This record gives sequence, C-alpha cells and structure tokens, in this order.
Amino acid sequence: MKYSDFANVITSARMNRYLLACGGNTRKAMTLYRKNLQLTQELFTILSCFEVALRNNIDSTVTHNLGNDWLRDAALPGGVFDTPRCRLTKENINDAINKLHTYSHFKLIAELGFGFWRFMFAQNQFNATGRILLRVFPSKPTSTPAIQYNNVYIFNQLAQLNDIRNRMAHHEPICFLSGNPIKDTTYARQHYNLILQLFQWMQIDEAALLYGLDHINTVCNEIDNL
Repeated sequence: MKYSDFANVITSARMNRYLLACGGNTRKAMTLYRKNLQLTQELFTILSCFEVALRNNIDSTVTHNLGNDWLRDAALPGGVFDTPRCRLTKENINDAINKLHTYSHFKLIAELGFGFWRFMFAQNQFNATGRILLRVFPSKPTSTPAIQYNNVYIFNQLAQLNDIRNRMAHHEPICFLSGNPIKDTTYARQHYNLILQLFQWMQIDEAALLYGLDHINTVCNEIDNL
C-alpha cells in the first residue's frame, strides 16, 4: 500500500509521530506502525495471562478465609465491603452481578476488571479482606528500611500495569519515548519485565506458562533496529 493510502486510512495526524520517528521515511513509518500494533498484541496477551493468574490467586487466598462466595457475600448488607470506605468496591461487585444472566462465583470473577483486582491491595480493601493478600506473592522480597514490600507497594506496581493496559486498550502507541516522536521500546520493556517479576513473586513459572506466546523481546528488537 502506498503511504498516502495508508495515511488516508489511519489519518495523517496519527501517522505524523511515526513519520517523524523514522526521519520522514514513509516505508519505515508504516512498518513502525505495524510493529507497534504487533507489540501491543503481544504485550496485551502477556498481561491478560497475568491478570487471570492474579485474580485466581486472590480468589483462592480469600476463599480460604471468607468462603466460596466471598465476593457476593462481601457486597451484601453486613459484608466486609459494606462500609463507606469500600463503597465503590461494593458497587462494582453488585454492578457485575447485575450484568450476569446466571450467577456463578467464577462468572463474577471474570466479569470484574483489572482495576478491581488492583484495588484489592488498596488499604481499605486490604484491611477488609483480613490483611492476607500478600500471600498472593509468597516470593516477594523481604521489606527493608528503604523499601517496604507491602500492599501499597503491590498496589502501585499493579497501577503501572493498569495504566499501560488502558493505554493499549485505547490504541495509544507504546513504541515511543514518552512525549516525544522518538522510537523507543523502554516503556514496553519495563512493563513486560514487571509482569515477569510479579509472576515470579507468585511462584509461577512464567517461561512455561507463556511458552509460544512470548515474543516481546523479539518485536522490541525489531523496532529498535528499524
């Protein structure tokens, strides 16, 4: 496809950053656009696997203390999330239940998004569920005076993944230096490495889990060498 036709579909305004990053080379600009899409697909797949692992680990950890229907029960009157400080969490659960045609605990888990599971490590939700959720990451480092590897730390790490997830979901590029039309894969690599680290803290063999799915470094290298 000619660049003019490509830009007509994607829009020249959207392609301008790619064109600048490639020094005006239209062929490379189209390639970079496609490689960014490929990188987004690859990273979204890895992040989706992490999200499933995270929510399942949270579920099994809390189920042990609060029972098999802990999510639904937590949002009922008198439930652990039936407090002003956990109001939005309670509303999110009830909204998700209302969207289900037939209720099951596992359908409810799948209906709740990444942001919901991230907020299980916010202080109010962490306290409400019995301060047990750090068990989800049994191999996390031991806290030091310099760094506390507590629920707030985990919450902030998950916030970074939530941000890039939202960025990719809104079709924003992840192959540029922040705020600049400069080709750079540092942002994508950092978040990819964070996912791998959190898998390891959960004692999950990420290499085995992601076998055949993980081509992040390959695509990043192709972008860097473009």
